[in-house]
Amino acid sequence: MSTEAADRTADERPAGAEGEAAAAPGSNEDTVKIILLGDSAVGKSKLVERFLMDDYQPQQLSTYALTLFRHNAEVEGKPIAVDFWDTAGQERFQNLHPSYFHGAHCCVLVFDCTRKVTYTNLSKWYSELQENRYGIPVVVVANKIDVDYRVTRKNFAFASKRNLPFFFVSASDGTNVVQLFTEAIRLAVDCKQNPPEGDFVQDVLDLLGDK
Repeated sequence: MSTEAADRTADERPAGAEGEAAAAPGSNEDTVKIILLGDSAVGKSKLVERFLMDDYQPQQLSTYALTLFRHNAEVEGKPIAVDFWDTAGQERFQNLHPSYFHGAHCCVLVFDCTRKVTYTNLSKWYSELQENRYGIPVVVVANKIDVDYRVTRKNFAFASKRNLPFFFVSASDGTNVVQLFTEAIRLAVDCKQNPPEGDFVQDVLDLLGDK
C-alpha cells in the first residue's frame, strides 16, 4: 500500500469503527443491512473497500453470487454491525435474487459520472428496488469524480426529483467516501427503528416474531 493510502487510512477511518471478516447477516437487533445497486463497473465494490480500507476480508457467497462485507460502527454511542451486500458482477435488471433485497435497511445507488448510460439506468435500478423493498432510504452516488472534478459543477436531477441524498465521491482517492457511508449507516439504523409503511413482508415477520 502506498504512503498516501496509508496516510488516508489513518485520516479517514471513522473513530471507533473497524472492519472485520464478513459474516452472513444474523437476526441480531443491532445489525443493519445495506445493499449496493448500479450498473457493472461503476465502482460499488471499490467504494466499500475504500471505506473499510485494509481492515476487511470480503466473503464470496457463490451460491447467491454475492459478496458480503461486515463492518462494526457506532451510531449515537451504540455499537452497530453493518452488513454491506454487493452484487458481485450480477448487475442485470430483474436478475437479482429476492433475498438480495430482503431485510435491507438502506440502498446505495451508484453511477459512474464518466458514463452517461449508468446514470440513465438509475431509474431502472430504483424501480426494481421499489418493487422488492419499497420505502427504504436510498443514497445516490456519483462515483469517479477524480477523472474530472469539473463534473461536480453539474446538476444530476435524479436525486433531487426524488428528494434523495446525493454524494459526489471517488473510490480512487477517497473523496466523500466516509461521509457517504456514515450517512448510509445512519439512515439504515433509523429505518430499522422506524420501518417504512407498506412493507408487507416485514409486517408479517414482525407478527411472527411476536408469537
